[in-house]
Amino acid sequence: MTDVALVTGASRGIGKAIAVRLAAEGSDVAITARTVHEGEAREHSSTVTKSDTRPLPGSLDATAELIRATGRQALPVPADLLDRPSLERAVATVLDTWGRIDVLVNNGRYIGPGHMDRLLDTPLDILDAHLQANVMSPILLTKLVLPQMIERGGGSIVNITSGVAYMDPPAPAGDGGWGLGYAMSKGAFHRIAGIVGVEHAADRVKVWNVQPGFVATERIAMDMAEFGFDASTGAPPEVVAAVVAWLVRGDHEVASGTNVEAQDVCHELGLLPGWP
Repeated sequence: MTDVALVTGASRGIGKAIAVRLAAEGSDVAITARTVHEGEAREHSSTVTKSDTRPLPGSLDATAELIRATGRQALPVPADLLDRPSLERAVATVLDTWGRIDVLVNNGRYIGPGHMDRLLDTPLDILDAHLQANVMSPILLTKLVLPQMIERGGGSIVNITSGVAYMDPPAPAGDGGWGLGYAMSKGAFHRIAGIVGVEHAADRVKVWNVQPGFVATERIAMDMAEFGFDASTGAPPEVVAAVVAWLVRGDHEVASGTNVEAQDVCHELGLLPGWP
């Protein structure tokens, strides 16, 4: 039976690459994001000092086309990490349509004002939004998919975390570093895999953190140059996708709860021919 993956934040960047790679390796893939159609405007400013609603490249429509081009099925299910009912509906739609979720990839994250502002410039409600989107929503999705994984005798959960979870910035936000909201939420998110992995080891549910490193996504290229980040120096999203696919296929001994440094593993195992 074909396995089913659910990938959040799959309209572009790392999530898009993961969804397409899993499809290429035989999975039917459900994909969530806010941007359903190309050209939709969403707030994605990195700072509370201004608004930026320029359409970012990518959409669920475009990712679904790439998935179907591999010969697998795609199921776009629009959802917003700040809207819990939308996440509940998304999981219910996948289970009603395909009857199972074998792989959950918690990749989506908060995109909105505040992640490149310093503490005194960051309203508390922005910090709340980071915690809701980057911590509580992945927990909700995990709680929604776990029971049916346990019932079937196993499953895989991959949390796309970040080095900001355990390292200090090289400079203040705006000068080459990053803000507290993103870092503290990723720090909390980073703790989920180990605890859930321990609790459900006997159920054969594996949970890993994958730390992508600096990746050249569409949003990095469009938004982050003014903050000192050069997208041309980043790894392609396909590096992370290759590592996620390798993890969930299970031909390894990486323990549940492990933090996997994607670029190191991809390089050491040669998972993406031609890179680096």
